Amino acid sequence: MKYNHCVLKLTFNYPLKRDVKAKDLRGAVARLYPEERLLHHHRNDGKVEYYHPLVQYKIINNEYLITGFKEGAELLANLDLVGKRIFFGNRIYTILNKEIDLYNICFGNIEAQQSYHFLTPWLALNEKNYEKYQKYGTWAKQKELLEKILIGNIISMSKSLGYTVPEPVKVNIGNMKEVQTKLKSTPMLGFLGTFSVNFEIPDYWGIGKSVSRGFGTIKRVKGVNSVKG
Repeated sequence: MKYNHCVLKLTFNYPLKRDVKAKDLRGAVARLYPEERLLHHHRNDGKVEYYHPLVQYKIINNEYLITGFKEGAELLANLDLVGKRIFFGNRIYTILNKEIDLYNICFGNIEAQQSYHFLTPWLALNEKNYEKYQKYGTWAKQKELLEKILIGNIISMSKSLGYTVPEPVKVNIGNMKEVQTKLKSTPMLGFLGTFSVNFEIPDYWGIGKSVSRGFGTIKRVKGVNSVKG
């Protein structure tokens, strides 16, 4: 199926401090439009809405990106941001420019295997799966566990986005390495690497836990053609 997908790239009047995170970008933009729930993922009573967010925030290679899918894409495409002043800590920044890439993209099962790589750490493991992962003595068993988790992440994401997966999702993890990261100041084990799957996912979209904070961002692997599964 085809859906709208939007990627915004923001330019500020000063380089942002290195300690600014994707969650800070989310908070700063959401404060400009508190009435737009898709921007901040909170209900009117202040509680978090637990669904796969239709607007996600990324800081990748010092580029400040906001991505939107379906209704989120339409919102971002029409969002007035240029000239707005936002706060990071005690410093005020001005948004000088907003580059817009708007696509009508395919999402869902495909016949071929498409290769992707993680641009930001994928938070695959909850507490239970972390213990299981650590107990496995071989990479083959760990890889099998991660592939099952990734399949679950894709199915869960699809359900939240209103897409019913009609065919089995087949994942093959390629090169994958462990990386240490933090979530809300808590040390976490994340993963960076490549995988292939018979599923079309838009570039700069997030998979897994805490995608609203920039984790699990993927992009197609350039120069790698899809192959029949």
